[in-house]
Amino acid sequence: MDRPQIPLNALRAFESAARHLSLTRAAVELCVTQAAISHQIKSLEERLGVNLFRRVPRGLVLTDEGAALVPVLTTAFDRMSDTLDRFMDGRFHETLHVGVVGTFAVGWLMPRLRAFEALHPSVDLRIYTNNNRVDLAGEGLDLAIRFGDGSWRATVAERLFSAPMSPLCRPEVAHVLASPQHLEGQALLRSYRADEWPRWFEAAQAPCPPLRGPMFDTSLALAEMAAAGHGVALLPVRLFATYLENGRLARPFEAEVETGSYWLTRLHSREPSPAMRAFREWLVDAARAADERPDLLRENALSATDQSL
Repeated sequence: MDRPQIPLNALRAFESAARHLSLTRAAVELCVTQAAISHQIKSLEERLGVNLFRRVPRGLVLTDEGAALVPVLTTAFDRMSDTLDRFMDGRFHETLHVGVVGTFAVGWLMPRLRAFEALHPSVDLRIYTNNNRVDLAGEGLDLAIRFGDGSWRATVAERLFSAPMSPLCRPEVAHVLASPQHLEGQALLRSYRADEWPRWFEAAQAPCPPLRGPMFDTSLALAEMAAAGHGVALLPVRLFATYLENGRLARPFEAEVETGSYWLTRLHSREPSPAMRAFREWLVDAARAADERPDLLRENALSATDQSL
């Protein structure tokens, strides 16, 4: 049996009248007469063979059939509107939702985003920062940049680069730190990863003093505390190059420790869209280019310390 051919205008008239429960308001919204709205709805009811409204003295009441049809039409019209809104300047604009751990976003990604925008002006990029706790499906994210070992359940992970950590502090504090043993008299600012300082002291071949004081859930908070003179923070040096260059922080020691890497991730079940593929290709290339000169970054960090002494 052939399905009845239903005009789009009739569906739009019904959906508007159902939202307002008023033919008059629907007519105003769609810029037509009330009689036209009534005619469209009556035509739709005849084609479907059901009543969609009950007329009452105060207006309209949806029947069970009408109530079942409304959410389907509303969702369809909203999706059509969202898609049409993506056509700007004669091009289709795809929205890309990316979750990014805050340290990576501020210290590495944001200064480079203009390059991506110049290459892919049709991608509407939405960045959502976090403290490395992210739910791709629950938060509606297409991609996420995380820090860790690359093992996340039901997730495809592609390594971007490692981020070795070393103590950073105010230049005047760095001036009095002749050896790692001198850190014993300093406030050692801590993250929620309890093993970071012990692992660094092991790499520096020095005993780790007792760790006390408040803990912070982001490296950005640690960096700001250290820059304000409230202690020494163990931070991924490459992501705080700006702090070193402007003299807010200095690096007193060359010893460093690796506790993980940054990864680009997506769900196994998520088929990459054109925007996802474009962002992935650009990000991997940019990370590879930055990773080819780690020695230059280390030299710049240490020279910034030398200049502050």
